Amino acid sequence: MANQVIDYSKVKLGCLPPKLDTRTLRFSRYVSSALPKPPDATKWAGKTKPPWGMYLNDRIGCCTCSSAGHAIEVWSANATTEVQLPDAEILAAYMAISGYDPATGANDNGAVEIDVLNYWRHLGIGGHKIGGYAAVHPQAPLEVEEAIYYFGGCYIGVALPAAAQQQQAVWSVPKRVPWFQANSWRPGTWGGHAIFVYDYDRARQLFSFSTWGHEMKMTYRFFVHYVQEAYAVLSPDWFDGTKKAPNGFDLQALTDDLSRISGTQGDPLL
Repeated sequence: MANQVIDYSKVKLGCLPPKLDTRTLRFSRYVSSALPKPPDATKWAGKTKPPWGMYLNDRIGCCTCSSAGHAIEVWSANATTEVQLPDAEILAAYMAISGYDPATGANDNGAVEIDVLNYWRHLGIGGHKIGGYAAVHPQAPLEVEEAIYYFGGCYIGVALPAAAQQQQAVWSVPKRVPWFQANSWRPGTWGGHAIFVYDYDRARQLFSFSTWGHEMKMTYRFFVHYVQEAYAVLSPDWFDGTKKAPNGFDLQALTDDLSRISGTQGDPLL
């Protein structure tokens, strides 16, 4: 959106620190060297229809669920017909996961991404379930590109610095060496935010995403410094019922691993 201005005092964060689970599958295990390398850029958002939904993230700290709504928008727009969930569905998921009470405002404390992913997989958000997820290394841009290219996006948690509130349209970090010494540039000094990154441009070193009703970008350098967790999410909305993802990604192998782990260690995604 050209000339956009986001009033950061009127939006909410709400991505709690990552929860470690050693059973979480690793994305790199499923990317074969035989697969074609990602192109220089993707344009998955090109098929979506503006405007992007706010999904209540200006009123409550539901970014972990709002970004799930953005993911469903992108996947469905590319596979079949774009789906924009009603705010009520985002609210219902956030209430169930966090314990938020809209009547009193109690427990509006945000949520953990893995808790959202587990809920999304088992119970669904707005009637849309995911098949599983795998952790992506947030400091490996090529792996992030692969997640975006093969799965239509990457679900991430960012420890935003307070200094990002001074930036519009693009989140970036200064190139001079002492930038990290300033308190305002330290990770998490603003807070945690969940985002669904749906496009990248390798030449310009930019990732694209939607948040708070606007399309924004962040530089690769910003991503590497501030993203704490990242996940490739396997959704029927993207695969449209096929056994292979675009460009031959082995969805069946991941499905088999999920089933095997579930049978030997209990449900790995619960």
